[in-house]
Amino acid sequence: MYEGIVQDLIDELGRLPGIGPKSAQRIAFHILQTENFDVSHLAEILTTVRDKVKFCNICGNISEQETCAICRDPRRDPALICVVEEAKDVVAIERTREFRGLYHVLGGAISPIDGVGPDQLRIRELMQRLADGTVTEVILATDPNLEGEATATYLSRLLTTLEIRVTRLASGLPVGGDLEYADEVTLGRAFEGRRVVS
Repeated sequence: MYEGIVQDLIDELGRLPGIGPKSAQRIAFHILQTENFDVSHLAEILTTVRDKVKFCNICGNISEQETCAICRDPRRDPALICVVEEAKDVVAIERTREFRGLYHVLGGAISPIDGVGPDQLRIRELMQRLADGTVTEVILATDPNLEGEATATYLSRLLTTLEIRVTRLASGLPVGGDLEYADEVTLGRAFEGRRVVS
């Protein structure tokens, strides 16, 4: 649609996850039209991130060091491991301030359609972490979608061979939601995950 380099910028921005053609165009024009927008600073940060940020060699979370801040924190409970799909899921759980254990980032979810099987995920590393007997509970916190459910099912079957408690995050109705708008799967999960009211 646009000439040369402007279209190249829109195309590159559009390759980012969650950014469609319209958003890419809006961002490109913001960069072009905002005089005080520091493009060189943005480019420097992007380059620095690519050079300095790596994945924690214990849990797979993002870190600027060999191990992430959570794995280095002596106040965390080493008997609990919460298994998540991506590093962004760690941030979401940490915001709740409810979990004080450690994490294990799989690096995705089982998705045969996308060609992602158990061997492409960090499952072998998880099993190595569980081998020393320190961990007493593994919490499966994969996404409540088809791929996340397949991954949780695979892991729960794999972990039954170990003497470790395996739990799954509860899922169901959101706070403030209306029953009439809930889909069948969500409502079914809410019934499965019901608990005694004290």
